[in-house]
Amino acid sequence: MTEHAVLHQAAALCLGYPDDEFHERLPLLRAAAPPQLADFLTYATTTAPQELAAHYVRVFDFKNRHSLYLSWWRDGDTRRRGMALVRFKEVYREHGLEFTGEELPDFLPAVLEFSARAGPVLLLEHRSGLELLRLALREHGTPYAGVLEAVCASLPGPTPKDRSEALALARSGPPREDVGLVPFTPFASSSSSAPSALIGEH
Repeated sequence: MTEHAVLHQAAALCLGYPDDEFHERLPLLRAAAPPQLADFLTYATTTAPQELAAHYVRVFDFKNRHSLYLSWWRDGDTRRRGMALVRFKEVYREHGLEFTGEELPDFLPAVLEFSARAGPVLLLEHRSGLELLRLALREHGTPYAGVLEAVCASLPGPTPKDRSEALALARSGPPREDVGLVPFTPFASSSSSAPSALIGEH
């Protein structure tokens, strides 16, 4: 795996719900993850499991301003989002992968896992949402901001310095077409720390 692939795979695990499996993997994750994630992994290791889980829920659960669903940042809970979600599934299939599981296909840990396997095409298509999430987490003051900082820094091109630059990046994105209304699933904590929704097609 390339350096960026290792980073994206490790970041996918960091952004999953910190359940028992996550804590079992922490020693290996600390040993294998790139130094950009060291601060977050130190925090995760030195924080009591119940406290870390509670913090994760406070940061991400039902808070769209910290949404881990990338298409939400551009399309919100609108009909346009349906097209974006279809696009995620199509890209997975183009690379021989099928999206399964309870989460939506734009769930950031799953997108990062895909990026580790096939490259950052979806991260780049939704760069503005990724940057807006990074800025929101940094403003919130959570250690999870460090994970987003590392992911954004791994992508080519300049990183927006503030929200206005990120919003300008969003406005410069490709035109979107309305599609049928797709119900929006509110965030629920995943039962597994590993984003296992991507499986290879046979």
